[in-house]
Amino acid sequence: MKLNIALFFAGLFAALAAVFIILSFGTDYWLLASETCKPDGKVTVERGDVLVNQNGDDATFYHEGFFWRCSFSGRLEEDSIWKFWFTNQPHTKECMHAYLFPFPVSEQTHNATVYDSAIIYRGFWSIFMLLGVACVVLGGFIIICAAPFASHCLYKAGGGLFLIAGFFLLAVTVMYVIWLEVLNMVGLYVEHQQASLCQDFHININYGISFMFAPVSVFFCLLSGLLFFLIGRSIRLQYH
Repeated sequence: MKLNIALFFAGLFAALAAVFIILSFGTDYWLLASETCKPDGKVTVERGDVLVNQNGDDATFYHEGFFWRCSFSGRLEEDSIWKFWFTNQPHTKECMHAYLFPFPVSEQTHNATVYDSAIIYRGFWSIFMLLGVACVVLGGFIIICAAPFASHCLYKAGGGLFLIAGFFLLAVTVMYVIWLEVLNMVGLYVEHQQASLCQDFHININYGISFMFAPVSVFFCLLSGLLFFLIGRSIRLQYH
Protein backbone atom coordinates (compact mmCIF):
# COMPACT_ATOMS: atom_id res chain seq x y z
CA MET A 1 0.00 0.00 0.00
CA LYS A 2 2.78 2.40 0.92
CA LEU A 3 4.63 1.58 -2.28
CA ASN A 4 1.50 2.32 -4.32
CA ILE A 5 1.11 5.72 -2.68
CA ALA A 6 4.81 6.51 -3.13
CA LEU A 7 4.63 5.40 -6.76
CA PHE A 8 1.57 7.61 -7.36
CA PHE A 9 3.30 10.72 -6.04
CA ALA A 10 6.56 9.86 -7.78
CA GLY A 11 4.70 9.49 -11.08
CA LEU A 12 2.82 12.74 -10.48
CA PHE A 13 6.02 14.66 -9.73
CA ALA A 14 7.73 13.09 -12.75
CA ALA A 15 4.86 14.18 -15.01
CA LEU A 16 5.04 17.71 -13.64
CA ALA A 17 8.81 17.72 -14.13
CA ALA A 18 8.36 16.67 -17.75
CA VAL A 19 5.70 19.32 -18.37
CA PHE A 20 7.76 22.16 -16.91
CA ILE A 21 10.98 21.15 -18.63
CA ILE A 22 9.22 20.93 -22.00
CA LEU A 23 7.68 24.36 -21.41
CA SER A 24 11.05 25.79 -20.43
CA PHE A 25 12.79 24.13 -23.36
CA GLY A 26 10.17 24.80 -26.03
CA THR A 27 9.16 28.39 -25.27
CA ASP A 28 11.44 31.28 -26.22
CA TYR A 29 10.99 33.50 -23.18
CA TRP A 30 14.12 32.93 -21.13
CA LEU A 31 15.09 36.56 -21.65
CA LEU A 32 12.88 39.62 -22.06
CA ALA A 33 14.59 42.87 -23.01
CA SER A 34 13.69 46.32 -24.23
CA GLU A 35 16.11 48.98 -25.40
CA THR A 36 15.72 52.62 -26.30
CA CYS A 37 18.07 54.78 -28.30
CA LYS A 38 17.78 58.38 -29.47
CA PRO A 39 20.59 59.09 -31.96
CA ASP A 40 21.80 62.70 -31.91
CA GLY A 41 22.81 62.63 -35.60
CA LYS A 42 26.52 62.99 -34.85
CA VAL A 43 27.40 59.36 -34.31
CA THR A 44 28.76 56.99 -36.91
CA VAL A 45 26.54 54.03 -37.68
CA GLU A 46 28.50 50.86 -38.31
CA ARG A 47 27.49 47.61 -39.94
CA GLY A 48 25.53 45.47 -37.53
CA ASP A 49 24.14 48.40 -35.54
CA VAL A 50 20.40 48.65 -35.02
CA LEU A 51 18.49 51.91 -35.00
CA VAL A 52 15.35 51.57 -32.94
CA ASN A 53 13.70 54.95 -33.33
CA GLN A 54 11.88 54.28 -36.56
CA ASN A 55 8.28 54.66 -37.79
CA GLY A 56 7.21 56.41 -34.61
CA ASP A 57 8.34 53.56 -32.38
CA ASP A 58 10.72 54.47 -29.58
CA ALA A 59 11.88 51.03 -28.39
CA THR A 60 12.94 47.62 -29.60
CA PHE A 61 11.77 44.55 -27.70
CA TYR A 62 13.51 41.18 -27.59
CA HIS A 63 12.61 37.77 -26.28
CA GLU A 64 14.93 34.81 -26.48
CA GLY A 65 15.00 31.11 -25.68
CA PHE A 66 16.73 27.95 -26.78
CA PHE A 67 15.42 27.95 -30.34
CA TRP A 68 14.70 31.55 -31.36
CA ARG A 69 15.60 35.14 -30.63
CA CYS A 70 12.86 37.50 -31.79
CA SER A 71 12.66 41.29 -31.92
CA PHE A 72 9.97 43.82 -32.72
CA SER A 73 9.47 47.57 -32.41
CA GLY A 74 6.93 49.36 -30.29
CA ARG A 75 6.32 52.19 -27.90
CA LEU A 76 7.86 52.01 -24.45
CA GLU A 77 5.18 52.08 -21.77
CA GLU A 78 5.01 51.48 -18.04
CA ASP A 79 3.48 48.05 -18.58
CA SER A 80 5.77 47.11 -21.48
CA ILE A 81 6.15 43.62 -20.01
CA TRP A 82 2.69 42.84 -21.42
CA LYS A 83 4.01 43.39 -24.94
CA PHE A 84 5.72 40.00 -24.72
CA TRP A 85 2.48 38.05 -24.32
CA PHE A 86 1.54 35.97 -27.35
CA THR A 87 -1.63 37.94 -28.08
CA ASN A 88 0.11 41.33 -27.97
CA GLN A 89 3.07 40.75 -30.26
CA PRO A 90 2.97 42.04 -33.85
CA HIS A 91 3.11 39.73 -36.84
CA THR A 92 6.03 41.72 -38.24
CA LYS A 93 8.55 40.67 -35.61
CA GLU A 94 11.85 39.24 -36.84
CA CYS A 95 13.22 35.96 -35.47
CA MET A 96 16.56 34.25 -35.89
CA HIS A 97 18.00 30.97 -34.67
CA ALA A 98 19.43 31.26 -31.17
CA TYR A 99 21.13 27.89 -30.66
CA LEU A 100 24.56 29.52 -30.45
CA PHE A 101 23.65 33.18 -30.46
CA PRO A 102 25.12 34.65 -27.27
CA PHE A 103 22.85 37.64 -26.70
CA PRO A 104 23.76 40.41 -26.18
CA VAL A 105 27.21 39.83 -27.70
CA SER A 106 27.53 39.93 -31.47
CA GLU A 107 30.43 39.38 -33.85
CA GLN A 108 30.12 42.94 -35.15
CA THR A 109 30.30 44.56 -31.72
CA HIS A 110 33.09 42.58 -30.03
CA ASN A 111 36.46 41.13 -30.86
CA ALA A 112 36.89 37.52 -31.91
CA THR A 113 38.11 36.33 -28.51
CA VAL A 114 35.09 37.65 -26.64
CA TYR A 115 32.71 36.36 -29.29
CA ASP A 116 34.28 32.88 -29.38
CA SER A 117 34.15 32.66 -25.60
CA ALA A 118 30.49 33.61 -25.70
CA ILE A 119 29.82 30.93 -28.32
CA ILE A 120 31.53 28.29 -26.16
CA TYR A 121 29.59 29.36 -23.07
CA ARG A 122 26.29 29.32 -24.94
CA GLY A 123 27.25 25.96 -26.45
CA PHE A 124 27.67 24.35 -23.03
CA TRP A 125 24.39 25.93 -21.92
CA SER A 126 22.62 24.40 -24.92
CA ILE A 127 24.22 20.98 -24.39
CA PHE A 128 23.20 20.88 -20.73
CA MET A 129 19.66 21.83 -21.71
CA LEU A 130 19.46 19.05 -24.30
CA LEU A 131 20.92 16.50 -21.88
CA GLY A 132 18.37 17.48 -19.23
CA VAL A 133 15.47 17.03 -21.63
CA ALA A 134 16.88 13.72 -22.91
CA CYS A 135 17.31 12.36 -19.37
CA VAL A 136 13.72 13.23 -18.46
CA VAL A 137 12.32 11.58 -21.59
CA LEU A 138 14.48 8.47 -21.23
CA GLY A 139 13.77 8.25 -17.50
CA GLY A 140 10.04 8.44 -18.15
CA PHE A 141 10.19 5.53 -20.62
CA ILE A 142 12.21 3.43 -18.20
CA ILE A 143 9.74 4.08 -15.37
CA ILE A 144 6.84 3.08 -17.62
CA CYS A 145 8.65 -0.18 -18.42
CA ALA A 146 9.28 -0.77 -14.70
CA ALA A 147 5.56 -0.72 -13.73
CA PRO A 148 4.08 -2.43 -11.88
CA PHE A 149 7.02 -3.18 -9.57
CA ALA A 150 8.59 -5.36 -12.25
CA SER A 151 12.22 -4.51 -11.57
CA HIS A 152 13.88 -2.53 -8.83
CA CYS A 153 16.79 -1.88 -11.19
CA LEU A 154 14.53 -0.07 -13.65
CA TYR A 155 13.09 2.12 -10.89
CA LYS A 156 16.58 2.98 -9.73
CA ALA A 157 17.73 3.69 -13.28
CA GLY A 158 14.71 5.90 -13.96
CA GLY A 159 15.15 7.72 -10.67
CA GLY A 160 18.82 8.22 -11.38
CA LEU A 161 18.03 9.77 -14.78
CA PHE A 162 15.55 12.18 -13.21
CA LEU A 163 18.17 13.17 -10.64
CA ILE A 164 20.73 13.71 -13.40
CA ALA A 165 18.21 15.77 -15.35
CA GLY A 166 17.59 17.91 -12.28
CA PHE A 167 21.29 18.65 -11.90
CA PHE A 168 21.65 19.50 -15.59
CA LEU A 169 18.69 21.88 -15.41
CA LEU A 170 20.10 23.43 -12.25
CA ALA A 171 23.37 24.03 -14.12
CA VAL A 172 21.41 25.58 -17.02
CA THR A 173 19.60 27.96 -14.66
CA VAL A 174 22.75 28.98 -12.80
CA MET A 175 24.71 29.47 -16.03
CA TYR A 176 22.03 31.78 -17.39
CA VAL A 177 22.07 33.90 -14.23
CA ILE A 178 25.87 34.05 -14.33
CA TRP A 179 25.74 35.07 -18.01
CA LEU A 180 23.53 38.07 -17.32
CA GLU A 181 24.54 39.07 -13.79
CA VAL A 182 28.21 38.16 -13.35
CA LEU A 183 30.03 38.14 -16.71
CA ASN A 184 29.14 41.77 -17.55
CA MET A 185 28.12 40.94 -21.11
CA VAL A 186 25.18 43.30 -20.86
CA GLY A 187 27.54 46.09 -19.78
CA LEU A 188 29.76 45.48 -22.81
CA TYR A 189 26.73 45.62 -25.09
CA VAL A 190 25.55 48.89 -23.54
CA GLU A 191 29.03 50.44 -23.83
CA HIS A 192 29.22 49.61 -27.51
CA GLN A 193 25.76 50.98 -28.24
CA GLN A 194 26.54 54.20 -26.38
CA ALA A 195 29.81 54.60 -28.25
CA SER A 196 28.54 53.79 -31.74
CA LEU A 197 24.91 54.88 -31.78
CA CYS A 198 23.94 57.27 -29.02
CA GLN A 199 24.84 58.27 -25.52
CA ASP A 200 21.20 58.17 -24.44
CA PHE A 201 20.94 54.37 -24.69
CA HIS A 202 19.05 52.32 -22.12
CA ILE A 203 18.33 48.62 -21.89
CA ASN A 204 15.97 46.86 -19.53
CA ILE A 205 16.37 43.11 -19.04
CA ASN A 206 14.02 40.72 -17.25
CA TYR A 207 13.88 36.99 -16.81
CA GLY A 208 10.97 35.50 -18.73
CA ILE A 209 8.48 32.81 -17.88
CA SER A 210 10.58 30.11 -19.59
CA PHE A 211 13.34 30.88 -17.10
CA MET A 212 10.83 30.64 -14.24
CA PHE A 213 9.77 27.17 -15.38
CA ALA A 214 13.36 25.87 -15.10
CA PRO A 215 13.77 25.90 -11.27
CA VAL A 216 10.28 24.40 -10.91
CA SER A 217 11.29 21.54 -13.18
CA VAL A 218 14.52 21.14 -11.18
CA PHE A 219 12.52 20.73 -7.97
CA PHE A 220 10.16 18.11 -9.41
CA CYS A 221 12.99 16.25 -11.16
CA LEU A 222 14.98 15.90 -7.96
CA LEU A 223 11.92 14.99 -5.90
CA SER A 224 10.59 12.37 -8.32
CA GLY A 225 14.07 10.96 -8.91
CA LEU A 226 14.64 10.51 -5.19
CA LEU A 227 11.24 8.85 -4.75
CA PHE A 228 11.82 6.43 -7.65
CA PHE A 229 15.24 5.57 -6.29
CA LEU A 230 13.78 4.86 -2.82
CA ILE A 231 10.96 2.81 -4.39
CA GLY A 232 13.51 0.69 -6.21
CA ARG A 233 15.44 0.18 -3.00
CA SER A 234 12.28 -0.80 -1.10
CA ILE A 235 11.29 -3.31 -3.82
CA ARG A 236 14.73 -4.92 -3.65
CA LEU A 237 14.53 -5.28 0.14
CA GLN A 238 10.94 -6.51 0.10
CA TYR A 239 10.95 -9.02 -2.74
CA HIS A 240 14.55 -10.19 -2.92
